[in-house]
Amino acid sequence: MINKLIDNIVKTNAPIVVGLDPMLNYIPSYIQKISFEQYGETLKGAAEAIWTYNKGIIDATYDLIPAVKPQIAMYEQFGIEGIIAFHKTCEYAKQRGLVVIGDIKRGDIGSTSTAYAVGHLGHVMVGSQKLAAFDEDFVTVNPYLGTDGVKPFVDVCKEENKGIFVLVKTSNPSSGEFQDQLVDGKPLYELVASKVVEWGNECMGDTYSNVGCVVGATYPEMGKVLRKLMPKTYILVPGYGAQGGKAEDLVHYFNNDGLGAIVNSSRGIIAAYKQDKYSKFGEEHYADASRQAVIDMIEDINGALGKMTK
Repeated sequence: MINKLIDNIVKTNAPIVVGLDPMLNYIPSYIQKISFEQYGETLKGAAEAIWTYNKGIIDATYDLIPAVKPQIAMYEQFGIEGIIAFHKTCEYAKQRGLVVIGDIKRGDIGSTSTAYAVGHLGHVMVGSQKLAAFDEDFVTVNPYLGTDGVKPFVDVCKEENKGIFVLVKTSNPSSGEFQDQLVDGKPLYELVASKVVEWGNECMGDTYSNVGCVVGATYPEMGKVLRKLMPKTYILVPGYGAQGGKAEDLVHYFNNDGLGAIVNSSRGIIAAYKQDKYSKFGEEHYADASRQAVIDMIEDINGALGKMTK
């Protein structure tokens, strides 16, 4: 699956992923009104509004981007109806040729971890049938429980040609409370990185591993070190834009081949119409604002990478 992601990145010349992390207050009032008139101010009404909103963004951007990353919590808050919207979003994005990274951050052990991996990446046996449930292409994984929690995902990735992104150094301000603590003189995130390399060696694509990692844009010096420690590991980079990460800070997340990293933006793209920069589009053309925000992000990231290679 990493090969497909790289192919999409090369084809679009866009090392970015759109985070489909919808909050109800992001959704234009006219979409909410239509959904609420049909389903009432209910969980189903909210979920239908989210699905309509997501579809509009995908339709407006699919030709520019390689992948989307729906964050499952934003859907789970609306219960079963929200999960249905999550599933519909994943299915539709794949129909549009996009790679889907399910941001689920699961991490458990034994049969529980296997069930998470099967449910999101694999096939579950129902009688004599092998059926896919969510069927994302990649998912995010929390490694806090060690190999017991990650290996079931790696096993399913090998069976299904799927991938994972393991949390290594996250973008949030308190990440250092645990991730930066020294163990035998090294920060914990470096030890996790070494395990990611080990797990990744079991699950290689042509050039990069199907086991990637997550390193936040807000810690560029740490990202620079981790890039050297994990040369064949693809880095999913959250924290660009709204969280403060800048394009020029991200150049060292990439390898000399111009690959090796994919940068996420969520509300900076999906709620672009709310920004002064894109307010001219108005809420009825929210998807066009998202498209322009994608174009601007691609130019920003590629411009920084161009400076690096000069």
